[in-house]
Amino acid sequence: MRAKLRFLTTSLILCLCAGCAVNPITGEEELMFMTEQQDVAIGKKYAPEIEKQMGGKINSGSLQNYVDVVGQKIARVSHRRSWDYHFVALNDDSVNALALPGGYIFITKGMLKHLTTESQLAGILAHETAHVVARDTAVLMSREIGIDILLAAVTSKSTSRSVLTAADLTRQILGLRFSRKDERDADLAGLDYMVRAGYDPNGMVETMQMLQNQQQVRPIEFFSTHPAPANRMAYLKARIGSRYRNREGLRTGKEDFRSAVLERLKDN
Repeated sequence: MRAKLRFLTTSLILCLCAGCAVNPITGEEELMFMTEQQDVAIGKKYAPEIEKQMGGKINSGSLQNYVDVVGQKIARVSHRRSWDYHFVALNDDSVNALALPGGYIFITKGMLKHLTTESQLAGILAHETAHVVARDTAVLMSREIGIDILLAAVTSKSTSRSVLTAADLTRQILGLRFSRKDERDADLAGLDYMVRAGYDPNGMVETMQMLQNQQQVRPIEFFSTHPAPANRMAYLKARIGSRYRNREGLRTGKEDFRSAVLERLKDN
C-alpha cells in the first residue's frame, strides 16, 4: 500500500510539473513529461536490457574504446555537452543503431561491418546523439508507452517481476519509430556535429547510400525505426553544398577504421 501511494504521489508531482521544454536543436517549445534526471534514470535502467537483447557488448576493449572516443568527440560539440554519454558496440548482426534517453547510444556489429571509414561511424553516432540532445526518445516513450509505466519500472526494485517488465518494455522501446521531422532534424544536427568534431560530412551521405543498397538486397532492421534514405540524401547533400563545400582538412579515417574496427570484427 505504501509503495502504491508513493508511486501515485510521484505521478501526481510529475503531472503538476509537466510543461514545455525548449528543444536546443530546433529552438521550438515541446511538451515534455519527464525531467532530464528521469531521462538519465530511464536510460540507465534499460541500457543493460538493450545490451542483453542485442547480444551483449562486442568482446574487444580496443574496438569499444575506439567507438566511444569517436562518439565523445561528437558529444563534446553537441548542444548538451555536460551530459554523460555512453557509446557501445553490440554483438548483434542486424544493421542498426539506436539511442536511449540520457546519453546511451548503441551501434551493432552488423552496422559496423558495412562501414568503411571513421567519418561514416561519426555520422551514425552524431545522428543518434542528436536524438538524445533533442530528447526525442523521451518524448516518444512518454507518448507511446506511457510515463506512468516507465516510472513504475524505473522506481521498482529488482525483483523477478520487474526484470520481466524491463525486458518487455525494452522490446517496445526497440520498436519505437521517430517522425520524419525528428529524423530530418537529427540528420541535419548530426551533420553539423560531425563537422564541428572535424569529420568529413560526406560520411553521413555515404552511410545513407550504403543503407539504401543493403535494403535493395534484403530488408534491414534499421528501417523498422528509420525512414528510407533517398530523400534524406538529397537534403544532406544540399546542406553540405551550401554550408560545408569549401571545408578542408576534415577527417575521413579509412585506415584507422579498418584497423580499429574491421580487423577486430574478424575475431568476433
